[in-house]
Amino acid sequence: MRWLLAALALLILTFSVGVETASGIDDPTLRTRTTVLDNGLTILTLEDPATPVVSFQMWVRVGSGDESRFTGLAHLFEHMMFRGSKNLPPEAHGRIITQRGGRVNAYTSRDVTVYFADMTAEHLPMLIELEAERLENLDISEESLASEREVVLEERRMRTEDSPKGRAFEALTALTFQAHPYRAPTIGWRSDVEKVGVDDCLEFFRTFYAPDNLVIAIAGDFEADLAIAQIERHMGSLDPAREIPRNPTTEPEQDGERRSMVHFEVRGPLLSIAWHAPPTGHRDAEALDVASEILSSGRTSRLYRRLVYDQPKALFASGGYWELHRAGLFYAMAGVRPGESVEEVEELFLGEIARLREEPVDAQELEKAKRSLEVSLLGSLQTSHALASRIAHDYTAFGRIRPLDERLGAIRSVTAEDVQRIARTYLVPEKRSIVWVVPPTPATGEEAP
Repeated sequence: MRWLLAALALLILTFSVGVETASGIDDPTLRTRTTVLDNGLTILTLEDPATPVVSFQMWVRVGSGDESRFTGLAHLFEHMMFRGSKNLPPEAHGRIITQRGGRVNAYTSRDVTVYFADMTAEHLPMLIELEAERLENLDISEESLASEREVVLEERRMRTEDSPKGRAFEALTALTFQAHPYRAPTIGWRSDVEKVGVDDCLEFFRTFYAPDNLVIAIAGDFEADLAIAQIERHMGSLDPAREIPRNPTTEPEQDGERRSMVHFEVRGPLLSIAWHAPPTGHRDAEALDVASEILSSGRTSRLYRRLVYDQPKALFASGGYWELHRAGLFYAMAGVRPGESVEEVEELFLGEIARLREEPVDAQELEKAKRSLEVSLLGSLQTSHALASRIAHDYTAFGRIRPLDERLGAIRSVTAEDVQRIARTYLVPEKRSIVWVVPPTPATGEEAP
């Protein structure tokens, strides 16, 4: 561990000369160029000749938090976008890219749906044409919907319905958020995925996949002027949306502890706990990140040491501060060892939360947590994919790209008093939600633990 910390310290020192004035930092994201086409399509271009790889990313400003009638539509469209179009058969989009040595994938969150492809620079014009093709001519039919519906339902079965951790987290978010659309799982409730129809899909696509709801980010060794001209030629004629509706529901104040129990065939119970936290970009975000590092990041964290090493009643303990655009969660989960008591694990777990509220963290522990966050942040400058992701995330979340020195300064300014303050503000008993995943109650009538 000592050699690791020494290496991390050297890395930070290497990158942070002149951080206080920003004069010594080469922050490539500051070179990002923003272009908005007449139809509202936003293009972020970052020329970085350090690597021949180009990352092309399309961020659609729609996630499960925007769904109002059928849950799971945003994620379903992540799949539908690879099902072919007027001029391409199913799965051809990804196959064309991978056959040329590229990497292609997508993901959906509560706030955004992201499509990306990483390739060498000569294939960038092809990537632009492929993206334009499915935006203009996507196959939204009974056949394509039926195919991807089954894929999504199988994914839901494997990742959630047959997974103790999946069950725990789905129950935890639904318990913590009582009104906010974030309460629904990104993959959607099974009944919604089963019932959604083609007309619903068409309406969703026309509304949210309009050019004025898209952000394209390109980073790597390419010519920005040429790429922008190509995007305008292939996507500039796409029609903007008349209106992009957003779910207006906000979460009411939680006024007492909430508990839920999920019965599932597990050898050892799972404990998961969450507290409401502010959205990304809040002034307390860095202090919450530091608290998360101290409590639950890695094997030297407080929860892991207490529950897995010192009093080995758990198999694992992890968690973090989950920042979303409109709200946040501070959560953690522990896997109880078979034969151990979930009540005892919860007591030890909450004891560490109470200690964070009652005792200031020591200087060494605080510095280690801040250093870990700095290294993670600096790691976001290492690849073209990471750079494109960073500028697109900041733009979709804040409408601007935050300078590196601004973020480093915010981390470094966190004090022990800040950590204790946010623990007393957010991590309080009356604001927590607790979920146990335990084996089914025995047929004899005995109560489960």
